[in-house]
Amino acid sequence: MQVNLPIVTQFPLTSLNTFGIAAHAARYLRVESATQLQAALADPALAALPRLVLGGGSNVLLTGDVNALVLHMALLGREILAGTATHHHVRAAAGENWHGFVQWTLEQGMPGLENLSLIPGTVGAAPIQNIGAYGAETKDYFHSLTAFDPATGQSVTMARDACRFGYRDSIFKQEAGRGLIIIDVTFALPKAWTPNLRYAELAQALAAQGITQPTAREVADSVIAVRRRKLPDPAEIGNAGSFFKNPVVPAAACERLLAQFPTLVHHRQPDGSEKLAAGWLIDQCGWKGRSLGQAGVYEKQALVLVNRGGASGAEVLALARAIQADVQQRFGVMLEAEPVLV
Repeated sequence: MQVNLPIVTQFPLTSLNTFGIAAHAARYLRVESATQLQAALADPALAALPRLVLGGGSNVLLTGDVNALVLHMALLGREILAGTATHHHVRAAAGENWHGFVQWTLEQGMPGLENLSLIPGTVGAAPIQNIGAYGAETKDYFHSLTAFDPATGQSVTMARDACRFGYRDSIFKQEAGRGLIIIDVTFALPKAWTPNLRYAELAQALAAQGITQPTAREVADSVIAVRRRKLPDPAEIGNAGSFFKNPVVPAAACERLLAQFPTLVHHRQPDGSEKLAAGWLIDQCGWKGRSLGQAGVYEKQALVLVNRGGASGAEVLALARAIQADVQQRFGVMLEAEPVLV
C-alpha cells in the first residue's frame, strides 16, 4: 500500500516551538499515523537523514536552522480502556494536547492528573521529560506506552520500569532510548481518588477559597490559576516554561550553603539529598527581569526565560549560559537546562 509522505523542504518552525524562535527545517513531515511514521523511516533516503521529533515544541530551544528531517508528531485520539478493580485506564495518541487530555480525563470522571493541568506540550512528550508540577509527576500515573523503534522498524510496548523515570528524565533522554519515537501513552488513574495537596502553594490557594475538601475539578482550577499568575502564556510571550532543573545536591553541600545563605530555599528528598530552588538562586544573582538582547528573564519567575520579540536561539542560549556562570560562581552549583538544545 502506497503511503502519502508530503515532505516539505525549508519548512518554517516558528509556530512549532513555544519560544517562537525563527528557524527552518531542511525537511519536514507532519506525521498523522503510525503507518505514515513507519513508511517514512522505511524510506532509505529519509531514514539516512538526521532527524528531530517535535511534539508541541514546548521543551526545545532551536539555536539555528535544523539540518534534519523534522517529524512533527500529530497523531490524535483518546480512548477509555478496560481498567482494573483499582484503576481506570485511558490512552491518548502522542499528538494530543496535554492540557486538553487532562481536562478530558476529568470530564470522564477519572481524576488523577489534575495537578498537571496547563502544562504546555503534547501527550507524547510527557513521559520523555517525566513532566511534573505541584507534587505530581507523569510516572505517578503512568501505565505503559507504545513506541516505534527505527532500528528494528517495529513498535514496542514499554511498561513503567522500562522507561527508567527520574527527575525530569527517562530512558528517552538517554543513549539506550533516545532513538525511540512515542506513538501513544496509557495512564492508570486511581478509582479511590484523594486530592494531592503536598505542594504548599496549592494547598494555600485552596484554603484561601475556603475549600477544605476539594474536588478534582477544584484542584485543577486552582493549579490553572496559580500557573497563570506565575508563568507567561507562550501565545503572548515566547517561552518554554521552567528553563532550568532544580539542582539536587548532597545534604552536606546544602548545609554548607545554608551556613552562608540562611534563606536558601531547599527541600529534603527521600534519599536524604536536597533539592534547591533554581529560581531562588537565579533571583539572588540579580537576573529576574533582566535581558540580553531580545532574550530575558521573566519578571514574575526567574526560572523562566522569555523571547521579548525577535530573539534568536543564540541569544536565549547566551542568556542561559550567563545565568549558569553567575549561579556557579556565587553558589558553586551548576544549573542544568530543561529544554533540548537543537
